[in-house]
Amino acid sequence: MERAERAWRIAAEVPDPELPMLTLAALGVLHGVEVTPDGTVVARLTPTYSGCPAVAEMRAEVATRLRAAGFADVRVVTVLDPPWTTDRITDEGRRRLTEHGIAPPGPRRTPGPAAGRTWLSLATAPAAQAQVPYQELPLDPDPGQEPPVVACPRCASADTVELSHFAATACTALRRCRTCLEPFPHVKDLP
Repeated sequence: MERAERAWRIAAEVPDPELPMLTLAALGVLHGVEVTPDGTVVARLTPTYSGCPAVAEMRAEVATRLRAAGFADVRVVTVLDPPWTTDRITDEGRRRLTEHGIAPPGPRRTPGPAAGRTWLSLATAPAAQAQVPYQELPLDPDPGQEPPVVACPRCASADTVELSHFAATACTALRRCRTCLEPFPHVKDLP
C-alpha cells in the first residue's frame, strides 16, 4: 500500500472528539493527506467552524496515530478555505448520527456555496477593513426562507420543533419531537 494511502487510512479512523460515533473522514473534517518528497506526512483538517475547540485535540490525535504507525515526520495543518460544510458528512456518517439519536443535517446540495448565497471575501477588501482573520464570511440567508424539516432520529416523525439553536456543541441545535416527545440534538445545516 502506498505511504499516502496508508497515512490517509490511519488519519481517517480518528474519532471526532465531540461526536465520537463519527470518524474525521465520516464527518468530512479530514481534508487530505499527502507525503512530501522528503517523506513528511502532511494531514489537512478542515474544522466544522474556525473557532472549533476540538481542533487541537484532533490535530494531536492524528499526529499521535501517524507516528505510532511508523511515520516519523508528521505535520497536521488546519485548512479554512474552502470552509467545511455539512455536505461533507458522508452517507455513512449521516447514518451513524441517526443510529446514535442525533438528527443529521438536511440532504446534500451540490458542491460550492449554497444557491442564492452571497459570499463576502475579506481577502479583496481594503486593508483598513481586512483586520478580521477569516477568508470568507457567509451573509445571512433569506429571512423569509422556510425552516428545515428535521425528522426525529427515534421515531422518524417530521413533527419536531427547535428548543434551542445551540446544544452540547456549537454545531448542534436542541430539538424535541412532538410525536414521541423526546428531545434530541440536530447537526445544523452549514452550507
